[in-house]
Amino acid sequence: MNSKKTDIHVITALALMTALVFAGSYIQFYIPTGIDNTRLHLGNVMCLLAALLFGKTKGGLAAGLGSMIYDLTNPLYISTCWVTFIMKFAMAFICGWIVFPKNRESGVKLPPVRAVIGTVSGALSYVVLYLTKNYIENYLLLRMELEVVIAAMVTKGTVSLINAAISVPAALLLATALRPALRSSGFGNKIGMA
Repeated sequence: MNSKKTDIHVITALALMTALVFAGSYIQFYIPTGIDNTRLHLGNVMCLLAALLFGKTKGGLAAGLGSMIYDLTNPLYISTCWVTFIMKFAMAFICGWIVFPKNRESGVKLPPVRAVIGTVSGALSYVVLYLTKNYIENYLLLRMELEVVIAAMVTKGTVSLINAAISVPAALLLATALRPALRSSGFGNKIGMA
């Protein structure tokens, strides 16, 4: 019976984190690239926060699902929502894998060096995946001119790096504030917080 309660707590917490990723993706500014638009948004903050709270697998699921659901609400992104799931899952998975190696609990406080390295690695891995996706989509599949694709990728890369520069400290600050509160309330143990 106790495991059923734990499962309900975990599912509820992951659903809430998925909703936060989704909502964070809506707080955005569109920036034109010449081919299409790119966005400066807060979804990546929540993706990294998911990894810092839940670890690699559960954090990756919340990040991937929340971002994919956002894509399903926007006609521009529906066709590639599955790619978004993979990329956002990878971002959170890499972050969680570095911060919490071997599924080891870290306690109330985040391990500071691994937390910084993990969030930076997760954010930068997403930038690489995002730019690779755009190159494949625009140059290899749509056969756009290479110069146009590169110009758009420079803009998208710059915005993505700014997004990463905002996401890393914001996620670290939020996780540092939330982890002790979740642990002391007992909810952190019920949800299997990393």
